[in-house]
Amino acid sequence: MTRSRLEAFSDGVLAIIITIMVLELKIPHGASFSALSELLPVFISYVLSFIFIGIYWGNHHHLLHTVHHTNTKIMWANMGLLFCLSLIPFSTGWMGGNHFDKIPVAVYAINLSLCAIAFYILQKVIIDHYTHSSKLIEALKKQDKKGMISLLVYLISIPVAFFYPVISASFFVLIAIMWIIPNKAIEQALKEE
Repeated sequence: MTRSRLEAFSDGVLAIIITIMVLELKIPHGASFSALSELLPVFISYVLSFIFIGIYWGNHHHLLHTVHHTNTKIMWANMGLLFCLSLIPFSTGWMGGNHFDKIPVAVYAINLSLCAIAFYILQKVIIDHYTHSSKLIEALKKQDKKGMISLLVYLISIPVAFFYPVISASFFVLIAIMWIIPNKAIEQALKEE
């Protein structure tokens, strides 16, 4: 399998995930602002998850730029990531539909933790596949620290959700902000390669 085929398949899965999430946004019953405000938690959870999917899509794109030849390990690690990401519409809908209640927020944190672990595994499999070094691979390795911080915060968010679900949700927003800022080293390495 070529890199382009792996990337096209992944892009298709991510597009479907976003489509499923937007289909969960139901039209309010009534034409008042109060009817619309009832859907605010669902909309907030959708926006948050849309941003996370976008972050994973961008980082996945950068990561796949290092791949010249795919192998079985890369394909299955990629499938593991896509599986974890495919659960986001469920955890998003449950969290928003239950107004950020304790257990749904904890499940969302678990889902995000699994996505972070799966991305780390994919990154490790791809980087270990190459014996040569490049500026892009070095830039991706430097991103490991940010990934570990994110995973740690997600894991902390799980028990915190049972006592203070709003704090856990705030942690998700902080992680999204941390990742949405582009990594200049990766962008520079992509230009040079």
